[in-house]
Amino acid sequence: MMKVGAMQLGVAPPANRGIAILDFVLRIIAIVGTLAGAIAMATTNQTLPFFAQFVRFRAKFNDLPSLAFFVVASSIVSAYLILSLPLSVLHMVKANAVNSRVLLLFLDTATMGLLMAGSSAAAAIVLLAHDGNNKVNWFAICQQYNSFCKRVSGSLIGSYAGVVVLILLILLSGVSLSRR
Repeated sequence: MMKVGAMQLGVAPPANRGIAILDFVLRIIAIVGTLAGAIAMATTNQTLPFFAQFVRFRAKFNDLPSLAFFVVASSIVSAYLILSLPLSVLHMVKANAVNSRVLLLFLDTATMGLLMAGSSAAAAIVLLAHDGNNKVNWFAICQQYNSFCKRVSGSLIGSYAGVVVLILLILLSGVSLSRR
């Protein structure tokens, strides 16, 4: 009787299975980074009293359109990464799932661009909030709104970690496709 090999059954060989497992783990890490960044930014606000208790200045993320774009972009990327987990599991099981790998490569690249755009827009505003711009008389607000700026800066760390992981996922998909 003839032995049926791993490739004939559609089961991934050990090397491809290792890449697929790494792909799955990296997607989980990216979900954590992008979702944590979006939640941290969306829940950021700080209120400061001015002269009396009745007059207050308030800083919220949606006061600045760049920060609102960051929350939307990070949320979209997090949702995509969650929805891509079943395809990642499929790659652990099937060796010949090339079309889905190409689809993930394309979508990972698009979402990496979206996340980078949102992170860069937010980083520009955070830099302006920290340093201000003397040429146009924009003053730094982080001296007054310290906890607001710390949370916003912290959310960018998670987002940029997500960008790095998405770059690794793109490279990993390229390696996986080149091995076939």
